[in-house]
Amino acid sequence: MFTGIIQTVGRVARLEPRGGDVRLVIDTADLDLSDVQLGDSIAVSGVCLTAVTLDARGFGADVSNETLSLTSLGALKPGDAVNLEKALRLADRLGGHLVSGHVDGLGKVISITPDGRSQRWTFEVPATLSRYIAAKGSVCIDGTSLTVNEVKAQRFGVNLIPHTVEHTAFNARRVGDAVNIEVDVIARYVERLLSSGEAPRLDEAFLKQHGFA
Repeated sequence: MFTGIIQTVGRVARLEPRGGDVRLVIDTADLDLSDVQLGDSIAVSGVCLTAVTLDARGFGADVSNETLSLTSLGALKPGDAVNLEKALRLADRLGGHLVSGHVDGLGKVISITPDGRSQRWTFEVPATLSRYIAAKGSVCIDGTSLTVNEVKAQRFGVNLIPHTVEHTAFNARRVGDAVNIEVDVIARYVERLLSSGEAPRLDEAFLKQHGFA
């Protein structure tokens, strides 16, 4: 699990074809890897990857064809900027929201508009994802935990403060770029409960137990 609070911006060092998929090697810049071991998880632009090599410059991770085809990692080139976050520890502060690193799909940058010192960004997502995005709810974009300002059909807006733009790979994003989207896992569980028909029964049982029905 992750928090969606980006720890540093790394760079793609190289991509090595390996038997049909790819080993992605990341230069982690100033990210401290002293507490990372082989097999640990690191989120790369919101995608949970397993470190299979470690050295003083960074780490390598094997990326399957499934991940390459369903996320923006398949379009990466050497030198591209990526958001990095090490896996959450139980003692860490949860500054964003609970993020699994399992990307639900791709979105697209529609517009970037100055708003005082901040920027207002509009994204478009498939209809299968837009139903999970709600105003003032949380969404993870390229691994960054953000609060949704407004939602209209398949588009939604967020506000990026100067710190977020400066310290994440958003400063390299442009209108038309693809971004990794992970919706709030709580929204998925709520939908599952409602669609299963179990939520109303749970409510009735709770009310009866406490003398309200």
